Amino acid sequence: MKKILVLLVSAIFIIGCNNAAKPVAQDTNAAKPGNTERSQTAISHTTENQTPPANTGAPSKWKQSGDPIDTKVYDTAIATAEVSFKKKQDDAAAKKALAEAYYKRADALTAARQYASALGDYRRTLKYDADNKDAKDWIEKITMIYGSMNKEAPPEGQEPPPLTLEKGK
Repeated sequence: MKKILVLLVSAIFIIGCNNAAKPVAQDTNAAKPGNTERSQTAISHTTENQTPPANTGAPSKWKQSGDPIDTKVYDTAIATAEVSFKKKQDDAAAKKALAEAYYKRADALTAARQYASALGDYRRTLKYDADNKDAKDWIEKITMIYGSMNKEAPPEGQEPPPLTLEKGK
């Protein structure tokens, strides 16, 4: 059985290697008489002759992106925790529950690559649980990623709402 599996994997590997992109001749100048330019080859999707985008040095604005997700479960948990917290603002358990609800939605938004929205929920988590190390770490990671892309992270309080799934999808 092992031999068959090894042979099958090897065959798939060999077939896959034979289907690699091959250079394509771009001989647009060959038909022109008197042209001394030599013809070139190109592999599809090459960026060799493209000019890289200019970096002006100033960070660009952030924009909302990522995959839309269904946040109903998280939104309901946050709403329930907020009602409980408003009734008992001095209750440490109510504060912790609200922080945990925001953290869970932030975690789901991070998994959906909605980093700007997740950043807001991680910040709200810290508002109710200032010792939440995971939220602090994620805030640092997300702002560092924005910085490495030369983009501004959304300012606190200006984070966008989550991208939610449209009905019927």
